[in-house]
Amino acid sequence: MVADVVTMEKLVSLSKRRGFVFPSSEIYGGLGSSYDYGHYGVLLKDNVKQRWLSAMVQERDDIVALDSSIILHPQVWEASGHVGGFTDPLVDCRFCKKRFRADQLDEAQCGQRPSKHPGETDDCDLTEARQFNLMFETRVGAVEETGVPVYLRPETAQGIFINFKNVAQIARRKPPFGIAQVGKSFRNEITPGNFIFRTLEFEQMEMEFFVPPAEADDWYRYWVQTRYDWHRRYGIRESHLRIRPHDADELSHYSSGTSDIEYLFPIGWSELEGVANRGDYDLTAHTQSSGTKLEWVEQDGSRYTPHVIEPALGVNRSMLAFLVDAYDEEVVADRDRTVLRLHPQLAPVKAAVLPLIAKDEGMVAKARALYEELRVVVSAEYDDGGQIGRRYRRQDEIGTPWALTVDEQTLEDDTVTIRDRDSLAQERISIAQARTALLERLAQPWATPKPE
Repeated sequence: MVADVVTMEKLVSLSKRRGFVFPSSEIYGGLGSSYDYGHYGVLLKDNVKQRWLSAMVQERDDIVALDSSIILHPQVWEASGHVGGFTDPLVDCRFCKKRFRADQLDEAQCGQRPSKHPGETDDCDLTEARQFNLMFETRVGAVEETGVPVYLRPETAQGIFINFKNVAQIARRKPPFGIAQVGKSFRNEITPGNFIFRTLEFEQMEMEFFVPPAEADDWYRYWVQTRYDWHRRYGIRESHLRIRPHDADELSHYSSGTSDIEYLFPIGWSELEGVANRGDYDLTAHTQSSGTKLEWVEQDGSRYTPHVIEPALGVNRSMLAFLVDAYDEEVVADRDRTVLRLHPQLAPVKAAVLPLIAKDEGMVAKARALYEELRVVVSAEYDDGGQIGRRYRRQDEIGTPWALTVDEQTLEDDTVTIRDRDSLAQERISIAQARTALLERLAQPWATPKPE
């Protein structure tokens, strides 16, 4: 395996420089583990979500979509076990005033001496471990004293479970079938960090697949492989992706089987996506708590509570993995080049249109006309700032797969140069064929040009 040149520091720098991700509230000193997404970050995130939704819903006939509320009835979280069990053991240091996970002290940095762990210096004065709930609490009601306490959801899954009966009645689906959702979740993590890997608020892409109990194990294995294949489909290198089944002592109380699809981030192997066999725990818990039977009734009158297979992936973390895997550096014509080799369907901009001479009226007119034509069908960008080489480098760092340059020859024969981001190969195509040529390139199978 070829060593990667990417580091988290390089990625953070590029993300801010090119407008992918900014620290949130930066003019006020920032807010820990909170980030804002700039233009290219928004486009990239949207592309990740669209590719997930396409694979889950558009390309299948056994999964439907849902968008549930962020604030749910508080009893939902009591029934699911989040109120009583969604906690972390935490300790405070009376000296440096920082808070740490009690079970991760050997990974944390001392607040005064970063080379040491909490508790390793004479000044450290740690409290006993206490349990802290990870859910953000707020209130519903105009008057604070009489408001009802509610929570910002820590996951999107429960909104799916409590809507099982609604969807089953109107979606004309029977088990096995799934419900997919993309949405914001919130966790009051004490030790978030590593850029957008773990943040206080994040988007999730979760799908709950409801199956007859006897078929659960087969569907669990199916979804582990299917989700692994999805990451490979959009360019994640096989050498940086692996499936790690959980040991028995790692399993959640509701799970009879869980596997993490892990990615080799600059911080090491870490979970990218989890696939869990949740059994009938959730539907049973909400049935008992609400009094509403969340079960499937066959035409012959037989009943059963479906078991659930759950693939769950964070949009932010998925975006980070794609950025890490795409990041590359090389020397071209004695000049350093940084490039994001993103899958074309994920790239925030598919094509850039560049007039070779930004002040040439003829070139500008041709380039603007081509840009206006392309932007109707793909995410395109018009770029006339600076020398052509500098513009190429800028588009390389954004991850734009193709650049179309209007030059002197364009004025003679209505052809443009199309430049490939990865191979740097260039060819002439007619302006009349540019739209078709671009769409054909987008539809072609793609394999990452980075070595394994």
